[in-house]
Amino acid sequence: MRALAKTAPAPTTVYLVGGTTAVLVGWRDTTLYVDMIMRPEHDAMLRAILARKEQLSINVEFAAPDQFIPVPTGWESRSPLVAQYGPLTVRHYDLTAQALAKIERGHVRDLNHVRAMLDAGLVTPDSLRTTYDQAASDLYRYPAVDPVTYRAALDALLAEPVKPPRPAAPESR
Repeated sequence: MRALAKTAPAPTTVYLVGGTTAVLVGWRDTTLYVDMIMRPEHDAMLRAILARKEQLSINVEFAAPDQFIPVPTGWESRSPLVAQYGPLTVRHYDLTAQALAKIERGHVRDLNHVRAMLDAGLVTPDSLRTTYDQAASDLYRYPAVDPVTYRAALDALLAEPVKPPRPAAPESR
C-alpha cells in the first residue's frame, strides 16, 4: 500500500475485503487473494497494482460485497481505518456488509469468518439483522440471491451462541 500511495494522483481510498481483512484483523494467517476496491479509480494506480501483483506473486481481485448483495448507503463511513499513506487511505470495507456477503455465499470458510467476526465483537447480531433489513427491499436487484435462503442462513447463523471476546494478552516488558 505504501508503494501504491506513491502513484496516487489525488486522494484515494482502498477498501480491503474478505481474506485480506481476515489476515489483517488476525483470524487467518494467509489469504490467496487480495480482494479490494479503489475509490476513485486511477489508471496509474491500477497499473501499479498490476506491477506489484506480478512482483509479489500475489493475486488481486477487484471485488466488494455490493457486487453480490445490496448494501445500505453509508457503507464508506462504516468502513474501519487500516492506515493512511499520504494521499492513500486504506480501510476495511464495511465489516457488517462483508459478513452478510459471506452469509449469503454460505461456504463453510465464510461462515467461520462470520463466527470469528461475531466472537471478536467486530460485528453484532443486531448490526447484521438491521443491515439485512435495511437492504432487503433491494434484493430484487440481485437475481442470483434467493431472499428466503439468504434470510434463513442469517437466522441459522445468529441462532448459534456467540463466544465472549477473549481478553487481550498482557503486554510483555
